[in-house]
Amino acid sequence: MRPTLPRALLFALVLLVPSPLAAFAQSEAPSSAPAASSSEPSVAPSSEPGAPADPSAVPAEPAAPTPDKHPRSVDEVYQNLDFFGQVFDRIRAEYVDAPDEQALIRAAINGMLTSLDPHSNYMDPTEFDATQEDTSGQFGGLGIEVTLDQGVIKVVSPIDDTPAAKAGILANDYIVELDGKSVQGMSIDDAVGKMKGKVGTKIKLTVVRDGVKDPIYFELTRDVIAQRVVRFSMEGDVAVLRLSRFTEQAYPGIQKAIKDIYEQRKGVAPKGIILDLRNNPGGLVDQAVYVSDAFLKQGAVVLTRGRTDAQSSRYDAKPDDLDAKLANVPLIVLINGGSASAAEIVAGALQDHKRATLIGTRSFGKGTVQSIVHLGDNGGIRLTTARYYTPNNRSIQAAGIQPDILITENVPAELKGRDEILGEAGLNGQIGGGTEKQATTGSSVYVPPDKKDDTQLQFAIKLINGEETNPAYPPNAD
Repeated sequence: MRPTLPRALLFALVLLVPSPLAAFAQSEAPSSAPAASSSEPSVAPSSEPGAPADPSAVPAEPAAPTPDKHPRSVDEVYQNLDFFGQVFDRIRAEYVDAPDEQALIRAAINGMLTSLDPHSNYMDPTEFDATQEDTSGQFGGLGIEVTLDQGVIKVVSPIDDTPAAKAGILANDYIVELDGKSVQGMSIDDAVGKMKGKVGTKIKLTVVRDGVKDPIYFELTRDVIAQRVVRFSMEGDVAVLRLSRFTEQAYPGIQKAIKDIYEQRKGVAPKGIILDLRNNPGGLVDQAVYVSDAFLKQGAVVLTRGRTDAQSSRYDAKPDDLDAKLANVPLIVLINGGSASAAEIVAGALQDHKRATLIGTRSFGKGTVQSIVHLGDNGGIRLTTARYYTPNNRSIQAAGIQPDILITENVPAELKGRDEILGEAGLNGQIGGGTEKQATTGSSVYVPPDKKDDTQLQFAIKLINGEETNPAYPPNAD
């Protein structure tokens, strides 16, 4: 059975890092968009933390955070609110141009939230809707994976059973007009944004196809599209699963990939599985739990601890058909400086349970959980509400997860010195509180676009095939 999480929590607990992490991510053709859904958080503890070091047992409760050194009285709080009102009134009355009061208040709220830590912030209604779309991994669109080629939009692949595939759009088609407007000079993001839209609305595409003299005209009706966040390939007898982020499509994508691998191999298990989490910025806690549970039959996956017991939870793996099928398949997880949050939950759980060997460089080090709170017509807020701990009771906040085998990539000369990031430890206002030594040096986020140049991937394949050896592989599960 999959662990059952409260529906509100499924959307509410989000683990994401700032988007600049993607700067050196492995190049993939941009999809025609991502997507999401969110609701008010409802976090309830699933079991009380206990004490042993065994990951299958209940971990010990960490020391409580240091209380506020300067608690404010009720009178002081209201005096400060009155002070805020005085400043607000002065701005309204005397600023050189009449200000937008709603914008002022929203800016003040955002300032209040961003002063807490790098991951708390206010989202106006448009930003909130975009966040919902992003975490759900679903959006209104056409179902085309595209890239920019010679100034126009080239179709990499239509997604099966989507409006684009049903209409007959093919890989290598060139989209030259959207609703009669030329895409020449349009950015890939702008083009993708125009193809996205409300489900049920229509858009006209003008397509140029090799071997066809005249342009082809399509009118497509947008439908719900699920973003593809999992891709797999077979490197001989070794399966490589690339998980790009933890949207609601993460675990279903892993399930489907494993099903397809076994079907492709006529029921024969792969010699090993490599789960590539490099430059994965995170996402939903529940998806991190589900993906971990795909490879674990029991024990803690992650614990979240907030200010009160009501804000703390424990999530456990449960035995099921999938982890039974994969029980004897060796597992390697690839991480680097861009592997963050939910990706670190998975890496930490599989490392602590000795289910996988971690290869690569130190991860980002984001050990906090954000709850997304819907505020109706006013949008919503993202608020840090807990730290998370791995099964062995590690808080990797500002420290990251160290790989079992450190393997670095051969970074091109033009990128050397720009391929490393300090991670969470380098963010202004990060809240600390980790149990591991804080990172003081950078970790690379570079992944070569060509697999044959990918030192980390090639070493992992050789380990599974027995062409390389290392004491950390396979891990000793006692």
